[in-house]
Amino acid sequence: MNREQELFVQRFMAELEEDNIAIFAGAGLSSSAGYVNWKELLRPLADELNLDVDMEYDLVGVAQYYLNENGRHRISQELMDRIASAKKPTENHQILSRLPIKTFWTTNYDKLIEKALDDVGKVIDVKYTNNHLSLTKKKRDAILYKMHGDIAHPDQAIITKDDYEKYPLQMAPYITALSGDLVSKTFLFLGFSFTDPNLDYIMSRVRAYFQEHQRQHYCIFKKCSRNDFYTDENYENAQVKQALLVKDLMRFQVKTLLVNDYHEITSILSKIERAYKRKTVFLSGSAHEFGNWSRSEVEAFLCKLGSVLIEKNYKVSSGIGLGIGNAFITGAIQATYEMHNGKVNDYLNMKPFPQFISDPQDRKETWTKYRSEIIGSAGIALFFMGNKLENRKLVLADGMQEEFDIARAAGLAVVPVGASGYKAKELWDLVMGDVSSYYGASDEKLVSAINGLGEEVDKPDQLIEKILNVIDLMSKE
Repeated sequence: MNREQELFVQRFMAELEEDNIAIFAGAGLSSSAGYVNWKELLRPLADELNLDVDMEYDLVGVAQYYLNENGRHRISQELMDRIASAKKPTENHQILSRLPIKTFWTTNYDKLIEKALDDVGKVIDVKYTNNHLSLTKKKRDAILYKMHGDIAHPDQAIITKDDYEKYPLQMAPYITALSGDLVSKTFLFLGFSFTDPNLDYIMSRVRAYFQEHQRQHYCIFKKCSRNDFYTDENYENAQVKQALLVKDLMRFQVKTLLVNDYHEITSILSKIERAYKRKTVFLSGSAHEFGNWSRSEVEAFLCKLGSVLIEKNYKVSSGIGLGIGNAFITGAIQATYEMHNGKVNDYLNMKPFPQFISDPQDRKETWTKYRSEIIGSAGIALFFMGNKLENRKLVLADGMQEEFDIARAAGLAVVPVGASGYKAKELWDLVMGDVSSYYGASDEKLVSAINGLGEEVDKPDQLIEKILNVIDLMSKE
């Protein structure tokens, strides 16, 4: 990832944490799922008109020519035949659906965005008629504006010149809504070519109102490649045109990131997701016994650790394990009130385990689901101590092993604090015995920092700086 892309990830993360991000999805985002692009959609219609669609640049005009000659029905049928079949969301759709993005806009007719959001359990409020704008779905997690219609109603899709010419009058509320979002949110345009007349009209209005005070937006383009063109002349022309488009988009404060391959887009989005999740730290721990330290020393350390993490703008998550979780959460809550205006729900995910389940098997299954849910919201998992009393005998906490396995399966960065002993020491020995499988042996600074977590200390407070160093290193991976 180059420097420009790294800066984009940092800026995107800052806007994401402030709930300012919106996604604008074009046809390119759906094409990798198996849907045809506009040119391929119109190819059979152009053939009937004796037109070579590869030589046409005004595809909206081609749709209008067909309408003039044959009426609307065949166009609607073509949309149904090519787009109505269900496709699986791409990895890019899946990553976007997992991020805390609440606003999506698209000119696509397919249902990939809503399917991806539904797959992760989010409630999606889909809007593609004027009447939809006046209705609000209860408990929605995200809103999707399909400004050119939905495949469920192909006869109403925006596709011909007639449709585009009527749009400012018939669909004026969407122009107002998108204009407002372009002013108040930071957009990332994906799979969009910026040839759509409606978007050009809307962005021009925003530019006219705000001039140099427009909000910064971003788009990602694949660089022109010689392999994409039949002749050198076509390739050279495309290069010139792309450079001119990138410069022209700056009029609308749209900054362009160029990638060599479409897979780089997925890498960038994955980096954003990893960075976002690693701002949340999950603490796994339990303690009936506290080793060489006193209970009060351990509780004071955990309270301070929770407080410092919040001060450094991390979020914390915990199942409030015996003898461990309460002190950790207490410190986090106190820091939230002091540093972040008391918005506890924005910084803490507290889920004490349900105790009153009499059937052992039912309890085990419920706790596993519970663990998966709370761990899945984090990106870094700390493991501290891990012992319990079972049949009047002190044993290592098997629940910590399960949480370690869940964290690994979910892709979290695992951080056993070996110096705390018990199950955490066993896990530290495990990861340091095969360090390349867990962290990548090439990152010597990180490996050295994690190795330091196994060194004995006189007081648990001496671990705070070491733990924070590891977390900071992991959050920048």
